[in-house]
Amino acid sequence: MKHSFIDEYSRLDSVIHRLDPRTKLISTLAFVLAVVLTAAGSWPFFTFYFVLIALLLVLSRLPLLYVLKRALVILPFVLLIAVFIPFFREGEVAWSCNIWTWQISVTFAGLLVLANVLVKSWLSILALILLSSTTSMDDLLKGLKQLGMPQVMILILSFMYRYLFVLEDEVMRIKQARDSRNFGGGWLHHMKTIGNILGTLFIRSYERSERIYAAMLSRGFSGQVQTVHTMKYRRYDILFGAVFGVMLAIPYIYLAVVLY
Repeated sequence: MKHSFIDEYSRLDSVIHRLDPRTKLISTLAFVLAVVLTAAGSWPFFTFYFVLIALLLVLSRLPLLYVLKRALVILPFVLLIAVFIPFFREGEVAWSCNIWTWQISVTFAGLLVLANVLVKSWLSILALILLSSTTSMDDLLKGLKQLGMPQVMILILSFMYRYLFVLEDEVMRIKQARDSRNFGGGWLHHMKTIGNILGTLFIRSYERSERIYAAMLSRGFSGQVQTVHTMKYRRYDILFGAVFGVMLAIPYIYLAVVLY
């Protein structure tokens, strides 16, 4: 079956792809922190960060439609969490209405917080898309390991990414078998069948994990993933990190100059 891998464009050749994974990891973390720590309502600074990440996306040669599709996926989840903020934030009322005995009000301060959350989330997602789409999963995990992430977390992420698509195939086969025996009815009519599918999937996943673990032990697995490829920083990585760090600091330097 055709799967949408998060690193399907990691084999392209661009100035961003050629960076060391650790450089990209540290730069992405610095970008997200800079965006998150920016004060609410600082729209010129958010515009600056957008231009910066957009420039990097252009340099990476990633398809525009691919980036936009992935960036829009996160917005419904953010809205689901933050959509109620304007109703509970105190401040000047922007809109209100009465529903029976309740008065519902939306404040300008709440709308500002909602817009701030949406903008910060979207900019952070763009940075994560750039990271995951220009770095293969193996290199990304190896970079995380060399930056100090615990080995058990590396193994969990590695196995999750490797076998998530296997489980997806398993679900599609079970669903196809169910549909071929479907004689109609609503979702309530099929609740028992759905429960059986979930139970079957759990049992098959557990049995598969036991077989995989036994196969790994028989091949001498000791908890460490050995790779031939080694990573090392180059002048190009140091130069990129320095320039990118200075660019991220420009809004804070500007604030320091204006305030003091």
